[in-house]
Order: sequence, then C-alpha cells, then structure tokens
Amino acid sequence: MADDTRAPGPAPARPGRAATAGTRAPQESDYAVSAEFYDLLQAEGDRRRARRWFAAAAGRARQGIVDFGAGTGLVTEVLLESSGVPVHAVEPAPAMRTVLMSRAAALGADRRARLTVHPGRAEEAGLVEVADLAVAANVVGCVEPAARRALWRAAAGALVPGGLLLFDPPPTELPSAAEDLPALGPVRLGTGSYRADVTRVPDRGVLRMVFDYRVEREGRTVRSAREAFSMWPLEPAALAAEVTEAGLELALSPHPELSAARRPCRRAPA
Repeated sequence: MADDTRAPGPAPARPGRAATAGTRAPQESDYAVSAEFYDLLQAEGDRRRARRWFAAAAGRARQGIVDFGAGTGLVTEVLLESSGVPVHAVEPAPAMRTVLMSRAAALGADRRARLTVHPGRAEEAGLVEVADLAVAANVVGCVEPAARRALWRAAAGALVPGGLLLFDPPPTELPSAAEDLPALGPVRLGTGSYRADVTRVPDRGVLRMVFDYRVEREGRTVRSAREAFSMWPLEPAALAAEVTEAGLELALSPHPELSAARRPCRRAPA
C-alpha cells in the first residue's frame, strides 16, 4: 500500500485487486483512486469493526489516543465518540487525508477541539508521550518492513509508560495462488451502482492486493479504475522481535482479532 500507514479492503482496511493472467499489471499508488470509493464501499463495515475493536479501550483512555494510518477517519471518529481525551490522527496519503479533513469539519465543536491531524508518516509526527492508547487498524501488514519498524518505534515514543498499542496482525504467509476475495458492494448512489472486485496474488514474497472499481448505470459500465497495494507477511516470532527491539513488549490483547503491545512501565531506581 505505497508508503502510507494503512490499506483498504475486506481483509486489509484499504484497497487492492491483484493482477491475474492476461491483465495489465496494476500500478502501486497512494489511494489517489481508492479515496473516492473508500467510504461508499467500506464505511459501514469499517465502522462496525472499529467499534468492536477499539471502542472499549478508547473509553478507558485517560491521557490521549493516537490513530496511526487514520485513512478517511472512520476509526478516528469512533475513537472520538468513545473517549473524552485528545486524539491524534496520523495520515500521510493526501487523498485519504482530504476525506479525513472533510469528516473532521462535520464533527461537533467539542470533538474537533480534541482532534489533531498529522500529515506525515508515523515517525514524522513527533509525538512524545501523548497517549495511553495507540491503534493501527489494517496498517502493520500494509507498510514495507523498514516503515513497519519505524511504526513500532513511533508508537513506543508516543505512548506513556504502560500505554497500549492495539493492531491487527499482518498475514503470516502467502497464499499458494491468486485468490478472489468477496467483492465490495454493489452500493447504489443515485442512478449508479458502485462495486469493487478484489483479488490477492503472491508476488515474489509480497502479497499484491488489487481493487478493480466499476460504476454501472442501467447495466452498462460507465467507469472503471484500478489501484494496487502490497502487503508484507511477517511470522509471529519476527514480529515479536521487532516489537521488543522498538522498546515495546507484547501484551494480552483485549480482543481476539487484535494483537497488543505495551510500553513497559518505568522501574523505580534501586
């Protein structure tokens, strides 16, 4: 998923349908195509998942929350509605951040006052001990290894001692062949019907996610567009090693679909 901190789709949270035999190879992008379709096709499922994953933990936050890879702001909105603390939304992709800012503009004054949007990558946000909760929804598997390691370090720096990072784990292995995933949509908008076909394909150690978007009117395709993203598998032992090296430690997750890491509490001097 380019150099962003998050990716869309039915399994990842941002888009992609991988190339199949005989099709033009998709080009990696930064959501310039997908941002237009993302909320229409994925908002309902993403919002339900965000509430299931993060609402309870957000309600326990007492200092602040960081949303790494905020995308169009669906998770950010859930974090704001579930808590009373400042929320930092980190989103490097301009196309996704544009939607995030439009969503922020529609918030009530109290929630807008608690939201700060950071336009760079995780390590560029400069957040130091601002939060007791950080989340990374559909992010860890969607950034290249160097950026993933930078994300762990940024999370360790942003959390206060004892603070918790929640994330969905990356895939541990590649499929043996190309796989079609459940389509997104169709969703009706006026006279148009919008959908995305999604495929994932193993490609030299990387999982290619390709989203083929289609708009139909009266049964006829009037628009089509494609955007592709990459995911990097990571074995659990390697993930644990990276987390530890960054100054975090794996922790018990409050939700079975998530993994968790915690910044260790400072020990009192002997």
